[in-house]
Order: sequence, then structure tokens, then C-alpha cells
Amino acid sequence: MNVSKILHPLSAVFRIKSWYYLIAALISLTVCILALRSNNQHMATLRQDVYSTDQQAGDVATALQHLQAYVTTHMNTKLTTDNGSVYPPIQLKYTYERLVKARSDRLTSQNTQIYSDAQKQCEQAIPTGFSGRGRVGCIEDYVQKQTPVSQGPAVPDALYKFSFVSPAWSPDLAGWTIVSTALLFVLTVISFFVNRHRKSRV
Repeated sequence: MNVSKILHPLSAVFRIKSWYYLIAALISLTVCILALRSNNQHMATLRQDVYSTDQQAGDVATALQHLQAYVTTHMNTKLTTDNGSVYPPIQLKYTYERLVKARSDRLTSQNTQIYSDAQKQCEQAIPTGFSGRGRVGCIEDYVQKQTPVSQGPAVPDALYKFSFVSPAWSPDLAGWTIVSTALLFVLTVISFFVNRHRKSRV
């Protein structure tokens, strides 16, 4: 196999002046940086949509899906806990607060209903007595016999905290310009040494 024939088409590429490749690499690097910044800015917009939707009691699930779909398919969009922070980057504060309040209201209503039922039953069982003091013991006994409705364990807030991981490389403008930048820098180095070698032989 004649290696020189195989490498001959490549020699024309390597003979191009290295500073041409360097300029192209710098342009590609600039586009790459702008693309990565654009990815991050779009992620921030989608994250803000999640916060706004949460505050307005909107369709949080859909907003989260859009954010997750973007973060997991684009570089420089990571939403995970870093720098020792114990708080996940996405916290549905208002959804969680509404759930806690609704649960608290429901428990209060249930407890109120038990006490109301106790009064009715004890009024029927002990109809006499002007002030109702004679029914106090009956009411307390009734409430104690019912299944106690307490606050119970706290609502698990972990269900309303989210972290999303972005890929190390993605096939978008940012990803492909990283590839082209690396390739152009390699060509810059090779072209520099090839041309230097050619000049030394002249």
C-alpha cells in the first residue's frame, strides 16, 4: 500500500497557512460561547415559567416537563445542587404551601365535625341541664372514643423539589461548534508544523 498516495489529498489541507485555521477556530469558539450562553438563558426562561406557573396555581406539571426536556437535551443547562448547597434548584414553594394549607383545613374540618357529632349525640342522651355542663363528660368521652384526627407526619416536601442534569455534549449549535473548534485548533497545530517543515527543506 502506497501511504504517500493516501496522505497526498490531506497534504493540501495541511499546507494551508495555520493562521487561517486559527482565525476559523476563534470564530467557531466565539459562536460556541454564544450558543452555550443562549442555552443557559433559555433554561433560565423556562425555569422562571415554572416559578410563575407555581405562584399562579397553573399547570406546573407541563411547565416542569418543558424545563426537564430542554435541560436533559442541551449543554450548559444543569439544574442540580452544587457548591455544598442543600436546596435543590427547583422548589415548588407555592404548590407545597397550598397542599399543606388544604390538608390543615381538611383536618380542622374533620375535628370540628367530630365535636359537632358529639354535641348532638350527648344532647339526645342527656336532654336535661340548663347550661349543658352535664354533657361535658359525655362529649369528652365521645371524642376520645372516635379515631383521633391529628396533624400526623408533615407533608414530604421532597416531592416538590426537582433537580435536572444536562448532558456533557448535545447535538445542537453549542455541541457542534465545540467539535469544529477542537478540529480547527488541531488543524492549526498540524498546519503550523507541516509548513514549518516545508520551509526548512527549501
